[in-house]
Amino acid sequence: QVQLVESGGGLVQPGGSLRLSCAVSGFTLDYYAIGWFRQAPGKEREGVSCIDNSDGTTYYVDSVKGRFTISRDNAKNTVYLQMKSLEPAPTAVYYCAADGTTTVQTMCVSFGYLEVWGQGTLVTVSS
Repeated sequence: QVQLVESGGGLVQPGGSLRLSCAVSGFTLDYYAIGWFRQAPGKEREGVSCIDNSDGTTYYVDSVKGRFTISRDNAKNTVYLQMKSLEPAPTAVYYCAADGTTTVQTMCVSFGYLEVWGQGTLVTVSS
């Protein structure tokens, strides 16, 4: 059974850090790009960062460049999103998703076609 499970969310103060994890099972991570997406209440889901499965190519949405880092450990079947210098924001649900067919930019920007998603983890940045 194909499954993605996010973890690591929580409440953090502005300027703080969190590391999210996306653990995959039921398929070989080596062959799939993985992306992180977020959705706040009343807003559309957006692609935050995606990482390629072959050469490690990454994509970041402009608002997180220089603050977030995506990485993968294929041996552990896990993809991480290190988030630093977090800015105040209402609670958002961060999701990860897998894709084996396209570029990371297409995955992160035009993600409506993605079929395999995790259940999400909540992130709140507030004092």
